[in-house]
Amino acid sequence: MKTSDFYYDLPKELIAQDPLEDRSSSRLLVLNRKTGEREHRIFRELVDYLHPGDCLVVNNTRVIPARLLGVKEETGAGIEVLLLRRCEGNVWETLVKPGKKARPGARISFGDGLLAGEVLEVVEEGNRRIRFTYEGIFEEILDKLGQMPLPPYITHQLKDKNRYQTVYARHEGSAAAPTAGLHFTPELLKTIEEKGVKLAHVTLHVGLGTFRPVKVEDVKEHHMHTEFYQIEEEQARLINETRAAGGRVICVGTTSCRTLESAADENGILHAGSGWTDIFIYPGYRFKLMDALITNFHLPESTLLMLVSAFAGREHVMEAYEEAVEERYRFFSFGDAMLIR
Repeated sequence: MKTSDFYYDLPKELIAQDPLEDRSSSRLLVLNRKTGEREHRIFRELVDYLHPGDCLVVNNTRVIPARLLGVKEETGAGIEVLLLRRCEGNVWETLVKPGKKARPGARISFGDGLLAGEVLEVVEEGNRRIRFTYEGIFEEILDKLGQMPLPPYITHQLKDKNRYQTVYARHEGSAAAPTAGLHFTPELLKTIEEKGVKLAHVTLHVGLGTFRPVKVEDVKEHHMHTEFYQIEEEQARLINETRAAGGRVICVGTTSCRTLESAADENGILHAGSGWTDIFIYPGYRFKLMDALITNFHLPESTLLMLVSAFAGREHVMEAYEEAVEERYRFFSFGDAMLIR
């Protein structure tokens, strides 16, 4: 299977640069994964496709304002640091631009000295481990100095940080939003629950590997990034009870899907716990737990497009994407959504 099998042509003007004022007014392409049949709806009409006894699984991770703009203390040269994950204490693995200015021992100042960092070492893929020093509470300083780490294809400035958070975001730790969840409003979630649909929360802290292109032509040679996940006992029980009672498990986003598929056994039983996952799902994968998927439109040749193709079939997915382009859907993080059922 070749990476180029997942290429499609996307006009740049279809890449959504700003979120819609009403989250739930995005368009929704509904794809029947068995027949390939497609329908065009509005996201809030998702309720029509949900049944009492179903369970929506959402990723309640919260994006941190992980993009920091600083200067190298020795020279005053500008440096951009992106926090990827906390290693221990005040030491973080980061992505630094330009990397050549961030050799071990380099010191970086942020916010006129409110926050300082020292590069400790260069690690895998050229990332840097940096130790931060400060007075006060790190999260408060980060909220003051940091910017939302929007994907590189979004060039507009985000006016409201909360528009890159889901309304159910709780646990801080992501460098990117689980974007399928951005379409939900408190009112829509209430309507869904009133219909008898359960809501289960899992956590997967999304890393920047989500946006890294697949650089090998043979899909099987791609090395997936690792991400931390956590599933509480009560939430695992809710999902398992749904399956046992004949209800559907509907994942909101590829991150929720990867979490469940990482923590489920071969019998489709979900186990509570936490850990790191580098699960790579591409066509040929046999899903253990997920029955339906709500997702955004993904980049050409991306691992996320491969996951969706594994679930719905590559031909069905590529035909749906071609139609979405023709119908002028909005693509990627702030774009429209799909329901694959």
